[in-house]
Amino acid sequence: MPRRIVIIQGHPDATESHLDHALADAYAEGARSAGHEVRHINVAELEFPLLHSQREWGEEEPPAAIRTVQETVRWADHLVIVYPLWLGTLPALLKGFLEQLFRPGFAFGVEGGAIGRKLLTGKSARIIVTMGMPALFYRWYFRAHSLKSLERNILHFVGIGPVHASLFGLVQGASDAKRAHWLEQVRRLGTRAR
Repeated sequence: MPRRIVIIQGHPDATESHLDHALADAYAEGARSAGHEVRHINVAELEFPLLHSQREWGEEEPPAAIRTVQETVRWADHLVIVYPLWLGTLPALLKGFLEQLFRPGFAFGVEGGAIGRKLLTGKSARIIVTMGMPALFYRWYFRAHSLKSLERNILHFVGIGPVHASLFGLVQGASDAKRAHWLEQVRRLGTRAR
């Protein structure tokens, strides 16, 4: 059954193409070849401020670019979030974007001052992370802490699940053959919208 997929490109550099962009394109190519609908969100091309207070986050209207993205996310059945690991976590721009995106009233309900219903239930996600260190080292030694935080503290918190992850390590020194293998792996994931 065809699914509606939104690919969130979280690489903060919009001036040139990186492996993250190629992985996102490969996923989209695989998904479209299997009949899925695909939309792209390139975080680096959006205009939005960082949030500075809980009041801004909970009470002020999101900027126009974020409202448009919220409608795109509402449309989707499946989210794909692609980003490079920077200083052991998400790039700051992507984190700021997620804070703007997953606001009360859109991502979860607030009832009587308490956090209530998860409003994005029924959507699944794939997180694709590239990194300079070996992926197994990140997963086992560092326990994939930032990935788990994104999965549990953000996506599951708003009702998104199941969440699956693909980790690609030692990307700077990877051969063309290795990169081609990664792209094919992600393309296959796209065909299954997984």
